[in-house]
Amino acid sequence: MKRLFTGLVLFISLIASAQGNYEKGMQKAFALWGEGKTTDAVNLFERIATAEPDNWLPPYWAAQVNIVSSFGEKDKEKLTAQLNKAQDLLNDAIAISKDNPEIMVMQAMLHTAWVAYDGATYGMTLSGKVIELYTKAALIAPENPRVVLSRAEWDMGGAKFFGQDTAPFCKDVERSLALFANFKPESQFHPKWGEDRAKQILEDCKK
Repeated sequence: MKRLFTGLVLFISLIASAQGNYEKGMQKAFALWGEGKTTDAVNLFERIATAEPDNWLPPYWAAQVNIVSSFGEKDKEKLTAQLNKAQDLLNDAIAISKDNPEIMVMQAMLHTAWVAYDGATYGMTLSGKVIELYTKAALIAPENPRVVLSRAEWDMGGAKFFGQDTAPFCKDVERSLALFANFKPESQFHPKWGEDRAKQILEDCKK
């Protein structure tokens, strides 16, 4: 009985240690990202993903770092490397968590990065995929604020491109803010971004 108890204590200690390492690693990766050390952040998220093969969050965040840093990038070679890497990471996340609306939003953002880089080349081929992703995500999680906000921002971009009024989509941004107010992430590392962006867009709507 004593051996069983000792073994149980050791097992629990190992689990606690693993959880502690995961939390410390994720916090460190977010800190690196916050400091602008995107390459270091991505590398750390990837190492965590290797250690946590059943957890979709590390590859999701690694992909997001690459995608966010791709907006505004003018060097096509660098952009291609970042977005191809991000796609590989998203594929890993999808394999772990299928039909995940958070991952769908990130996939749509990856396509949007290509369209933002060269709308004439990528707009025709990727716009339909973006709309399809947001539509599917909205069916799965209609109350997810990132789904509502990201779709609204995409629609605004399309309206601006075609010289149309963006005002109708401001209501969707306002709705996303109401959803953010009541949104509770499953853990400290689950996606909760977007509220500040929604506020900024809504301020622009009022101008």
